[in-house]
Amino acid sequence: MTWGICFKKDIFLNLKTVLSEQKIELPDDFFDNITKYKEHLFKWNRVHNLTGAKDERTVDEFIYDAIFPISFLPKCKNLLDIGTGAGFPGLILAMGLPETEVTLVEPLAKRASFLQFIKADLNLENVRVIKKRVEEMQSEIFDVVTSRAVTDTDMLLKISENFRDKNSKLLFYKGERVYDELSKDIKHKVIKMKNRHYLLIGDDL
Repeated sequence: MTWGICFKKDIFLNLKTVLSEQKIELPDDFFDNITKYKEHLFKWNRVHNLTGAKDERTVDEFIYDAIFPISFLPKCKNLLDIGTGAGFPGLILAMGLPETEVTLVEPLAKRASFLQFIKADLNLENVRVIKKRVEEMQSEIFDVVTSRAVTDTDMLLKISENFRDKNSKLLFYKGERVYDELSKDIKHKVIKMKNRHYLLIGDDL
């Protein structure tokens, strides 16, 4: 199943306005936290090259891309993000879902250090940062497993096996080639946006 939404020109000029128009419910401190996050990201990025997003417009696009699934994800008590990088999508989702325990898995030291710094600076008590490859983690079951720009769907299904059960949902941030990665026996939905195909996998879809 594919859902489509039409976008206005220059939709990312005002992140807060756009998210409000989409009726995405966010905690009161979300935009304050986002402002602080962006300030730190730009400072760290100049030294450590955490992400290719170098300007505010691009970072706002990444934030919107990360947070939009709140509009369709079921409520969950815990979430695992594989390969969080500079925070997309897991850290942004954690800011938008304060009642969800979010585990960020990132093997690169400079990125994991940045995530830990943001966790402490913003007092994100629902965040846990693990500096490992996900394959090195002990088995643990999560309600939702997410990943963006890490690897193809088959590999994501394989490396997430120890972290999900029949009730878990998988949310993979994909591009147009998502359809080439899907087999017919996978129960799924594709939520299609302007520059993103969100692949949602689960037995009850």
